Amino acid sequence: MTALSTLKSFSKPLLASLNKLGISHLQALLLHLPLRYIDETHITAVRDLRIGEASLVEGIIVHAEVAYKPRKALIARLEDASGQLTLRFLHFYPSQIATLKEGNRIRAYGEVRHGYFGYEMVHPTCKAASEKTVVADTLTPIYPTVAGLTQASLRKAIHLAFAHDTLQETLPASVYELFHFPSFAASLKMLHQPPADADLLRLENKSTPAWRRLAFDELLAQQLSMRKHYARRRSVNAPAFAPSKKMVSALLKSLPFALTQAQQKVAIEIERDLTEPHPMQRLLQGDVGSGKTIVACMAALQAIENGWQVALMAPTEILAEQHYQKMLGWLTPLNISIAWLTGSQSKKEREASLQSIAAGSAQFVVGTHALFQETVQFKKLGLAIIDEQHRFGVQQRLALRKKGEPEPHQLMMSATPIPRTLSMSYYADLDVSVIDELPPGRTPIVTKLVSDARRDEILQRVREACLAGSQAYWVCPLIEESEALQLATANDTYALMQQAFPELNIGLIHGRMKPAEKQAVMAQFSANSLQLLVATTVIEVGVDVPNASLMVIEHAERAGLSQLHQLRGRVGRGAAKSTCILLYQNKLSETARARLKVIYESNDGFAIAQADLNLRGPGEYLGTRQSGVPMLKIADLNRDADLLQAAKNCADDLIRHHPAAVEKHLERWLASAADLVKV
Repeated sequence: MTALSTLKSFSKPLLASLNKLGISHLQALLLHLPLRYIDETHITAVRDLRIGEASLVEGIIVHAEVAYKPRKALIARLEDASGQLTLRFLHFYPSQIATLKEGNRIRAYGEVRHGYFGYEMVHPTCKAASEKTVVADTLTPIYPTVAGLTQASLRKAIHLAFAHDTLQETLPASVYELFHFPSFAASLKMLHQPPADADLLRLENKSTPAWRRLAFDELLAQQLSMRKHYARRRSVNAPAFAPSKKMVSALLKSLPFALTQAQQKVAIEIERDLTEPHPMQRLLQGDVGSGKTIVACMAALQAIENGWQVALMAPTEILAEQHYQKMLGWLTPLNISIAWLTGSQSKKEREASLQSIAAGSAQFVVGTHALFQETVQFKKLGLAIIDEQHRFGVQQRLALRKKGEPEPHQLMMSATPIPRTLSMSYYADLDVSVIDELPPGRTPIVTKLVSDARRDEILQRVREACLAGSQAYWVCPLIEESEALQLATANDTYALMQQAFPELNIGLIHGRMKPAEKQAVMAQFSANSLQLLVATTVIEVGVDVPNASLMVIEHAERAGLSQLHQLRGRVGRGAAKSTCILLYQNKLSETARARLKVIYESNDGFAIAQADLNLRGPGEYLGTRQSGVPMLKIADLNRDADLLQAAKNCADDLIRHHPAAVEKHLERWLASAADLVKV
């Protein structure tokens, strides 16, 4: 890997600017690809210009002035043999005034529009020209850049990179035969210097063979990196647990319900993993209410029956408390000792929990982030279960894993279904289990879209539901007023609800309350002491309250799809008919309209997750997991789904038969990122 700092042709200021873009070596510079292109390969006569089209014109400046009405602007008139064109600049510099001096010959590129005096260009790019100035023979690339780094400097730097790098292939030619891709060198040249007759539309939507070749290479690098990480994990030792002979059977007999077929299938997959002498890294995903917790409990019993401890970590104290209470109910009859560990415990309680964990008498430990603190010492941790795994950072999950020796098995749970393409790329280093059916007896949740203008009707509906014996959530996006986003707030809404419903007991819960306060409110709501709970999205990952059958979500147009789906899943936990009302503001954007349409039409978590991915992109969707995961810069999971499948099919063969080529490919595409992939 050639560092740019070793090359004399790259000045220190240029290196500093490139560093801001994350570019420090030749390969990264060559893989810094254009956002779009402009066509400066032919000059258009003024009389042939068309409204709405971008064109290159050449002529003499016949008039230039700084006008002050209706607003300050630099206005110049360019004349060629066929007519005149106005050039207008609302923001300008002394250098532009000098370029546009009367009598100067210039070339201007920009979009043509109707102006006060005929055709005009607003803020065109202008360059001094002469009759001998040649016309470009390739399309002009426009790159992502930073302040202080001009397009001209970036183009020059990339031109220099071509001269220094040999651009050799990293992989055998057979890899590319199926697609008839151009070579790596030809692909880069095509994208940085496309010929004048290149298909501009296909270039910009990244569907040309050159774009697809590089997208495939990037996807393949990601697959190879994930496979190598997977292989490394399987070389690490972990405790091997024999299948449970007594405890799981006793648990299942005590339950008032039977497992679904999907739960049974997933439980067998996990049981099989736990018998292996290397650490399980399995992601258990299933829609809200699909029954992931009982499957995780069965895995815990397998570890406990083999003499090992289990830790279950949840992202909030409310959720951890729910897990704790659930485990007490399921496991106490089996004589299993359960400990509880959170940041809000009293010193005495905490010390008692820490002692029982260290001594090994606590067989099952439930807690929050407190579980991976230095003071927590497990005697024999064999399995770590992480609920809502996307809420934890990479390092937090690793910290919990380091509490065991040898390395414990890890089961991660998520109620946010992961779309297939995302699972194939960003989760390729994990084994994935899916619970794809809901337990019987669940009444589908009815979703309604209601304009904020009908708020009074909704208030009446809430009153009627609560007085009839049901409970309701009213969800707000912010805790307190924000000048930037004038949204309904939990505090204000709570006060308004108290005025509107003096006959109801109303609670308030938000993220800035102390854990003990939040738990107290949720306990009251669970016990039906409160009929209405005003909350922020803190309840997205929350407590099961079977009697809650109505939810109103304010400003639903501002929430992500997966978040709306998670929130909606807080109702419909019992047999009663449940409704989720999405209150929206009028004048919706197209994106907001599309988002609400999806959530209104579907209860399928996977379909919703796919739509969310399409609307938001993988970066936002993945959240904290992206730390250490090679993110895609060129490939697109939706556009390039066929390439992803091909890369997946190809990766194992390459690792098996061409290990040296794999290393070269990873060095080109990921450099040190290959070592950073963690889960």
